[in-house]
Amino acid sequence: MKTSSQTLGARGEQEACSFLLGEGHRILRRNWRAGHLELDVISLRGDTLHIVEVKTRTEGAPVPPEFNVNQDKRRHMVRAAQDFIHSDDAPSGIEEVQFDVLSVVFGDGGPVIEYYPAAFVPVYTGGSVNFR
Repeated sequence: MKTSSQTLGARGEQEACSFLLGEGHRILRRNWRAGHLELDVISLRGDTLHIVEVKTRTEGAPVPPEFNVNQDKRRHMVRAAQDFIHSDDAPSGIEEVQFDVLSVVFGDGGPVIEYYPAAFVPVYTGGSVNFR
């Protein structure tokens, strides 16, 4: 049985996918796993692969949902994306990979969606991943 937090997260991911479809994305995978790492939504728009982290909250949360995509989470997303790209699940012809964040806040007026395309860019220096 799902917890209320898991149910809210699933609702947020559904809203996120609907939004992305409206923006011309093709949803390839949801909740794709690589070991203990997970990618919420993987979509394709043109020849760009989008790795989308979805953060969902209810109205009145003390911190906006997108603030919870910290440096550790970004590193996990990059590692999982590398695994996805090298898996049989990845489409051919990918020209670019973009890391996006999408927040969904549920309130009395329905969901409010904030989309942050290219929210961060991984930079490889000295064998480790940093961000700009």
